[in-house]
Amino acid sequence: MTGRTLLLLRHAKAEAGFGVIDYDRSLTDRGHEQAGAVGRLLAEAGHAPDHVICSSAKRTRQTLDGVLEALPGGRPEIDYSESAYTAGVDSLLELITYVDPDVRTLLVVGHNPTIAQLAAAFVGSEALMAYSPATVSAIDLEVEWLHTAPGTGTGRILN
Repeated sequence: MTGRTLLLLRHAKAEAGFGVIDYDRSLTDRGHEQAGAVGRLLAEAGHAPDHVICSSAKRTRQTLDGVLEALPGGRPEIDYSESAYTAGVDSLLELITYVDPDVRTLLVVGHNPTIAQLAAAFVGSEALMAYSPATVSAIDLEVEWLHTAPGTGTGRILN
């Protein structure tokens, strides 16, 4: 075991977006509550990210803020990524492979269907149906970030 943990988080509940550009959609009140709950869940499970890849969309940034407010300790290094907003599974995996080898726990905050599809590659196909807003999974990787790919770790959905 390399002692690396990959956390995959779908953004919390966002407004429907009527009259708003998708990129600029905000979290609902429920979404803000969900983000805080995920932060508390990660804290209870002992998952404190030391690096974050976060889609640059408003709802993912707001989700991350809520998660980090509920986590003890300092803020991790954060990469707000335009690429993560539009990424498919292969592109998101590529972003993960670039993470510094010294990072032990990586949190990726993104969008469906990509987050659910990537989670399913590690936790099984049930993730495809189970990944509602603010769902997070933890994958224990057996390799360094550079070699992250389906089959290189095992995971579970945390909530």
